[in-house]
Amino acid sequence: MKMIHVLDLNNRAPRVIASFVLETSEGPVLFETGPESRFPALLEGLHRLGYGVQELRHVFVTHIHLDHAGAAWRLAEAGAKIYVHPKGAAHLADPTKLWASASRIYGDQMEALWGQMGRVPESQIQVLYDGEVVSIGGSQIRAVETPGHASHHHAFWIEPALIGGDVTGVRIGRGPVLPPCPPPEIHVEVWSDSIAKIRALNPEVLYLTHFGAFTDVQPHLDSLEATLSDWAEWMRQQLRAGKNREAILPEFEGYVGEQLRRAGLSPAEIQEYELADPSWMSVDGLMRYWHKYHPEEVMV
Repeated sequence: MKMIHVLDLNNRAPRVIASFVLETSEGPVLFETGPESRFPALLEGLHRLGYGVQELRHVFVTHIHLDHAGAAWRLAEAGAKIYVHPKGAAHLADPTKLWASASRIYGDQMEALWGQMGRVPESQIQVLYDGEVVSIGGSQIRAVETPGHASHHHAFWIEPALIGGDVTGVRIGRGPVLPPCPPPEIHVEVWSDSIAKIRALNPEVLYLTHFGAFTDVQPHLDSLEATLSDWAEWMRQQLRAGKNREAILPEFEGYVGEQLRRAGLSPAEIQEYELADPSWMSVDGLMRYWHKYHPEEVMV
């Protein structure tokens, strides 16, 4: 198996956001940049592996959410080519709309959480389509279109490993796998199709941006799909009961918290999950999913 290193970007806590470095005969290849606010931590991780930023010529992002691709422009400044889904490319070249949308959610926390906004020159953006293979230094990297968390999502197949982004869930240490469900693009049925696509590849190891490497792949995917279905049904029932966001949010936080407590996690471990996969974002995403795709199911 190709050597893939996990870099912990220590985003407010350990085991919240990872980047991955694939070693090849043509130098390191990076997957996931993390937010621009954690760019110094990324540089430190590269340095520990013996690499400088100028040695990174190829950078792959699973999707353009700021915790996955916010520092892409920094790496482009150093000369890297950025590989991205076709629906995400325009937002790397001009992230104005992306940042405006995030600013409505995070307000004056934007800079502390995500850092500075920057543009990737179009000449350094490489669009990848589903199934397209990039050969770098003896490694074959195949883009696998995997929407459901986001419409512009790729996983990357480096046989027998898969770098899964968010479509393969959030799982920290000994905890369970949870589905990150932020707005605006959560689609439960499409996500299940993407999980089936990953199952068919039969990877030996999954690399999760949130967080790390796991080898119990098929049970992991089964649990992810089951929890996604469970959360979606829980939300459907709350909406059918006529509850609004203000009522649903604390109940959902309690529901997820109880799932994590039943898994034996400590308060500190539960806080790591909340940082990596905030409950309020899944409330907003799942509410939007039902109202947009199945409004007849939640009519009061």
